[in-house]
Amino acid sequence: MKTGVFFHREFRNKDWPIIGDKFRNFPMVMERDLSLPGVALFESGPAEEEVLLLAHTVQYLADVRRSWYYNGARLAVGGCVRAGEMIARGELENALVFSVGAGHHSGRESGWGGTYLSCTGPAIANIRKKTGMKRFAILDTDCHHGDGTRSIFEDDHDVLHVCFCSYDNVTGEGTNVDVDVRGRVTDSEYMGAVKSEFIERAKGFKPEIIFHNLGHDTAQGDYGDIGLTMHFFPRLAQAVKDSAEEICGGRYLIITHGGYRADVAEHIFPRIVEILATD
Repeated sequence: MKTGVFFHREFRNKDWPIIGDKFRNFPMVMERDLSLPGVALFESGPAEEEVLLLAHTVQYLADVRRSWYYNGARLAVGGCVRAGEMIARGELENALVFSVGAGHHSGRESGWGGTYLSCTGPAIANIRKKTGMKRFAILDTDCHHGDGTRSIFEDDHDVLHVCFCSYDNVTGEGTNVDVDVRGRVTDSEYMGAVKSEFIERAKGFKPEIIFHNLGHDTAQGDYGDIGLTMHFFPRLAQAVKDSAEEICGGRYLIITHGGYRADVAEHIFPRIVEILATD
């Protein structure tokens, strides 16, 4: 099996914080792509509390557990943890993981902006615990700064975190990188920045798996609109997939992030499955 798609029916027909019900027609809209050779649809299972505690404090987890969106967030993290472990063990080459209520604004003891549990924190900690892998790269192309992810990994120099946001900054011996893409940009300008600021850095860093927090809130007409067309996002996934094949044996895990336009989600994610599945 080459490509895993991780989804749960809980993710549709609910008004999730920030992103709304953009997954209401999933996974049905991916039916053709899910039937491709080498593609498997997995039902995301809830992350165990001991796995969540690899990235969050006991008190913070207790606070989130009281929220209505906790079950969805826990399922999202569970899908990411399972996908990451399967990639690390060679059971999958790449994966697309759907996420609600969880993502890059969640740190060890706080969360905001619709993401209240970390996806990459538990996933990377679990991989390190169960395999010999220790070196990872995280690309964040959501429109906002991935402050929660940064807070978890800012002192971990075996994790390269490159975040496309609203200012330029490099710290942590070059492993914490912020790239300014605010204002209006074209698809080609954004792609050029990804190639120079992430792909070239990743080639030197040599991660064993590339994680990608892929938001489409940067699309025209979405809440983080910076001018990107909906056609950009599959091309972005293709470029990062190609670099992963060169850098880390194709080990590439995409996690859905911000954006509320259902039509954009329904355009890009089926195409991304096809890209991931294609040799």
